Amino acid sequence: MELDEFYMSRCIQLAQRGIGVTRPNPSVGCVIVYNGNIIAEGYTSSYGGPHAEVNAVRAVKDVAVLSDSIMYVTLEPCSHFGKTPPCAHMIVKHKIRKVVIGCVDSNSLVAGKGIEYLLSNGCDVKVGVLEKQCFQHHKRFFTNQNKKRPYIVLKWAQTADGFIAPLKKDINRPVWISNSYSQQIVHKWRSEEHAILVGTTTAILDNPKLDTRRWGGKLPIRVVLDRNLRIPSSNGLFARSAKTIVCVDVNNLDKVNSKSNLFFEGLDFSQDISEQICDILMKHNIQSIIVEGGAKMLQTFIDASLWDEARVLHGEISFGSGLQSPFFSREKNDEYSLRGTKVKVYYNSPDR
Repeated sequence: MELDEFYMSRCIQLAQRGIGVTRPNPSVGCVIVYNGNIIAEGYTSSYGGPHAEVNAVRAVKDVAVLSDSIMYVTLEPCSHFGKTPPCAHMIVKHKIRKVVIGCVDSNSLVAGKGIEYLLSNGCDVKVGVLEKQCFQHHKRFFTNQNKKRPYIVLKWAQTADGFIAPLKKDINRPVWISNSYSQQIVHKWRSEEHAILVGTTTAILDNPKLDTRRWGGKLPIRVVLDRNLRIPSSNGLFARSAKTIVCVDVNNLDKVNSKSNLFFEGLDFSQDISEQICDILMKHNIQSIIVEGGAKMLQTFIDASLWDEARVLHGEISFGSGLQSPFFSREKNDEYSLRGTKVKVYYNSPDR
C-alpha cells in the first residue's frame, strides 16, 4: 500500500465513526500529516457542527506547521457557506500546501468548486486516492445526490429451510430466527440508517418498536404502510419516541390528520408503490432507509430493482412450513458468521 493510500484508509476509518449522526451531511474523515507523521485527525460532527477538516485543524497543537503539512480527506472540501463556513477557505487561510482527496463531491453546491478554489489559491491537489473505497463509504450521500432517492438497504432473516416467518403465531411479537448477536447487529444497522420501513402485517403481528435499544445511537424515522388504517393507535410504532410516517391509501387521507411526530402520506396502491415511497421519503429529506419487512414489502422493492444493498441473516432453525423468504437470484458479494447465524450481503451494482 502506498503512503497516500495508507493515510486515506485511516480517513475512511475515522469517517465511519460519524455514520448515522451527520446526515444530511456526509460523514467525512480527515488526517493531517507533517514530516511523515499524522499530527491530527478529525471526522464530521453532528449536523450543524464542524466538518472533518475543521476538527482536524483544531486538533493541531502548532498551527505554524500547517503550511508544510498534507491534508487527506475522503471527500472534496466544501466551498460554499451553509451551517458552517467553507472548508476550502479555511485550508487556504492556513496555507496547507497539499490536499489529497478521495472523491469529488457531486453536490451541485460543490461539484469541483472546492478543488478549483484550492488550485486557484496555490494549493497542490491530488484527487482519486482510494476513490472506490471512499465512494462506497459515502454511498448514502451519493445515492441521495445522484439518484434523487434514499440509499435502500433490504434486510430479512430466514430459516435453514427458507422461511421468513411461521404461518401462524399466538402472540404479537417477533419470532426470532437469528441469535442475540445478530439481533444486536441489526440494531446497529438501524442506527446507521435515516429511516426504517415495515408493512402492515409486520406492524400488526409483531408490534415492533423499530428502535436501537441493543446498540444506541439515533432512532431511525419509522415508516409503515397502513393502506386501510388497520393498525391500532396503541401500536408501538406510534410511540412519540421517534418521527413516524404512515403511508395510507390516497382515498383514506381525508380520514386522518398529521400531528406532533405522526405524519400521514397517500399512496396509489393501484400503481407500483416502491417509487411512490421513495418520493415520500425524499419529501421528508430522508437520505437512507432499511426495509425490514415483511416478505411482500421486500419483494416489491426486489421486483422493481429499487434497492442498493441486501443483508440476509440465515438462522440454524427450521420451521418445516411457513411464509417463504423473498425470491432473490443475486450472487452474494460477502458473507460472515455471527456465532451460528450467517450474514450474506448483496449489492445491486456490478462494481461493488
